[in-house]
Amino acid sequence: MKIGVPKEVKTREYRVGMIPSGVEQLIASGHLVYIEQGSGEKSGFDDRDYTEAGAIILPSTKEIYAQCEMIIKVKEPQPEEYPFLKAGQILFAYLHLAPVPELTRVLQEKKVIAIAYETLQEKGTLPLLDPMSQIAGEVSPLVAGYFLSAHNHGSGLLISGATGVSPAKVLIIGSGTVAKNAAKVAAGMGAEVVIMGRNRSSMARLEETLPANISTVYSNRYNLEKILPVADIVIGAVYITGAKTPKLITREMLSLCKKGSILVDVSIDQGGCFETSRPTTHEEPVFSVDGILHYCVSNIPGNYPRTSTEALTNATINYAKRIAGLGWREAAMSDDAIYSGVNVAGGFVTNEPVAKTHGIAHHKLKEIIALCPVYEV
Repeated sequence: MKIGVPKEVKTREYRVGMIPSGVEQLIASGHLVYIEQGSGEKSGFDDRDYTEAGAIILPSTKEIYAQCEMIIKVKEPQPEEYPFLKAGQILFAYLHLAPVPELTRVLQEKKVIAIAYETLQEKGTLPLLDPMSQIAGEVSPLVAGYFLSAHNHGSGLLISGATGVSPAKVLIIGSGTVAKNAAKVAAGMGAEVVIMGRNRSSMARLEETLPANISTVYSNRYNLEKILPVADIVIGAVYITGAKTPKLITREMLSLCKKGSILVDVSIDQGGCFETSRPTTHEEPVFSVDGILHYCVSNIPGNYPRTSTEALTNATINYAKRIAGLGWREAAMSDDAIYSGVNVAGGFVTNEPVAKTHGIAHHKLKEIIALCPVYEV
């Protein structure tokens, strides 16, 4: 199979869809790998690293899409990439389709085989989402602490406090991978941390493994309204596989928050869990609503590409090899994990939460797979 890795075009997205070791593995399995010129530089890999691994360098995104049956990338295609997509072409990437009806429609119209990292499930885990959830969680308290500074129009509070001065109070909504890693870093910085979740087992495990300056509380509106007035940092870490995130802090509830406090919405890829959230970029990461700062960058790990690229591509390579080796049909029908990753195929939406969010028909992949077009080079 011809596999292409284009350069990411999302604003300040410095990750790349594959590292040289992944190229070597795919080539050893009999595939051809094409890398767009310069795509790995910010992740610490130059074109020579890829050519030494056996890749072919192409000068443009357009040529990558034109030559290849399978596209492996990090973030969802941007509007300037839509014209390059072709019927039967496999797209393996983070897609987060629930809040993006336009991209969902394009993938349907183009009859792309869209396999999403974030919905691929194996044995109750999300193996391709977890590495980036870990990094996004660890980064969240760092950026929150930075934007609490007075010159960023925050409250001027140091997250760790000082002798005789109380530390910041951090509320983390959610109890999964993002929450665990955000809590670990925030607690390590000296903050007073509260994790608010609904999964009692997850919260119990967190209490057993995390430091003593972390406590847990059950997530409901009553508890949220009690904690918001004293929280200096709120980190939204909610994820429902494939679905749009519920708005847990409404516009009305924002009035309960401290002036100069900051909301970090890690759930923004799936629409965000604060009603006042809107996607931001690393160029303009924050905005203020009624004196409350919002950090809603939709590709947080993209600013730390040397770590996040390797963590991500080490997780994706085995699935990529299976899809390329068997072809997407056999791979999906023989592997429940890959089956769960297919969101759109042959013009049909095969992920139920995505279909429900957009109010369009859901089709089970096994029922429409015979209708999907074969890619033609």
